[in-house]
Amino acid sequence: MDKSPRNFLAAALLALLVAGCAGQPGPVEREDADPQELLEQAEEQSAADAARSRLEAADILARRGNETQALDIAKAIDAGQLENEQRIRWALLLSELALDHEDDRAVIEATQLLDEDRDIATEDANILRQRRGLALGNLGEPLAATETLIALQEDTDNLDLNDAIWKQISRLGERQLDSLAADASRLMRGWTELASLQQRSGGDINRLIRLYDDWQERYSSHPAARRSPAKLDALRDLRDEQVERIAVLLPESGSLADVAGEIREGMEARHMQAVEDGESTPQITFLDSSNSDLESLYAEATMNGAQVVIGPLDKDQVSRLENRDELPLPTLALNYGQSEENQADNLFQYGLSAEDEARQVARRAYLDGHRRSAVLIPDNDWGERVGEAFRREWETQGGDVATALRYNPDASVTRAIERLLDVDGNDRARTDDIDMMFLLALPRYARQVPPTLDYYYAEELPIYGTSHLYEGRPQPDSDHDLNDVFFIDIPWLLPDAAVGGEDALPYANTYKTLSEESDPSLLKLKAMGVDAYELARRLPQIQQISGTEVFGATGTLRAQDDGRIQRTLPWAQFIDGIPQLPMQSAARGIFGDDFDDAFGEEKEEDGDDDDDES
Repeated sequence: MDKSPRNFLAAALLALLVAGCAGQPGPVEREDADPQELLEQAEEQSAADAARSRLEAADILARRGNETQALDIAKAIDAGQLENEQRIRWALLLSELALDHEDDRAVIEATQLLDEDRDIATEDANILRQRRGLALGNLGEPLAATETLIALQEDTDNLDLNDAIWKQISRLGERQLDSLAADASRLMRGWTELASLQQRSGGDINRLIRLYDDWQERYSSHPAARRSPAKLDALRDLRDEQVERIAVLLPESGSLADVAGEIREGMEARHMQAVEDGESTPQITFLDSSNSDLESLYAEATMNGAQVVIGPLDKDQVSRLENRDELPLPTLALNYGQSEENQADNLFQYGLSAEDEARQVARRAYLDGHRRSAVLIPDNDWGERVGEAFRREWETQGGDVATALRYNPDASVTRAIERLLDVDGNDRARTDDIDMMFLLALPRYARQVPPTLDYYYAEELPIYGTSHLYEGRPQPDSDHDLNDVFFIDIPWLLPDAAVGGEDALPYANTYKTLSEESDPSLLKLKAMGVDAYELARRLPQIQQISGTEVFGATGTLRAQDDGRIQRTLPWAQFIDGIPQLPMQSAARGIFGDDFDDAFGEEKEEDGDDDDDES
């Protein structure tokens, strides 16, 4: 055997090569640091290093599926301490986590870097623009959301944005659509014209599809022509399910007869206007429910060929229906049952629920950044029900009821405020541990609350209320004491704050017919009749297309999973004693004075007189 050094070297080289081929190591995977250790380190680090450590911890937790904790950490990061690349990484992480967890305020905060002079990749910027648009819509800013998403589509031709754009632009009134269309691109004009077609169609699906087909020919290259928005496309399958006969179960005698009469007047007025506008309308048959049992009423409705039933109005009857497994016909009850949930298939429940309003107040106050509330409600069954609805929703959101009082409506407001806010010997309310008040009160009582707070040095405490504190007509001399109070009410009683004027209201011509001589409380019931008619026409659509919204006289209406119709009402704020558009919203509170600059200020346009579904 040859043992020369050259041969030994050759053998060694061969052995190394073979070994390398057999077990050559791949890329070394870096193990994640322990998030808890990173957070502990951050407590001892400089501000900049701490921000980087917390960002790393949040990123690791998010990748491990601990998204709630990751979101909390990301929200607490002082993003101003991060360098450009890290700031972008933070914005992408926070906006994704926040959008998934419905924390839209945090999404808006994360995307504010879009308004800064930063070097950001186009792809990253477009991701943030889309998330901003979605969050703006969720925060009740459909105009700003529409502008944001359509501007993004203008730059990207992304058809995946169609559904999000359609959801937001469908929420705009005619005046807002006209404002967007003025001097706009063909893309924007196409979207606004399509939304206007939907509104002019009312509940007539066949008419809408015909108009949409004509629109597609004129805008053949438009994103919404190349790919129909999913909810619009789904309507094609419902053309053969148009509601042609409706039976309405209302009492003609008894304690509910007067209420029923106002609701009926609203239905009939809306029906006649739809006929006049050339819409395909159902035949309506009214059945007296005063002395008839439900089985007989349903049998008569079926004999008459009804496809949908509206009613009953009586709460006890609705409670009996909701405990059944199924109803013989799709039914829109005009009240809510007493059970926690509706159990019956084919049953939808709609009414002017004060509990719905209290829940909306809780959500809005939390979005506005408040966390600890004072609650002032009347000491009666109504106050207990509505107050409990507020408390549950407020605590679900993450808020805390710091103090609560059930007051005697006929007793002194001063004494109630003293007890609620623990007024001390110096006539000064203790407000250190509260940041808002939920007020449930009728106008006479409500008007005394803000001056009493002023007297006890609590004038800065924001007040949020339901529709019940407003009589339904502008009365600046009577309501000036309510200045700065936030509240909600139906669009038909807040035309200026809700949509910018009467001409832009949902079903504007019907409104003008019904509002001429109506007391506001009666107009509310007539508006309920209008919306009941429109909901009934759309029941097949509501049943088969999840998330269907009706922009009605009593609010934005949407069926929950159990069939109960949830109303979302427009917000107003008393300014100079008159309800006006609030000076600040959740989104506007983040952008401050830059909101209108960022999204454009709505132009004043004259609305038309056509009925529309706003």
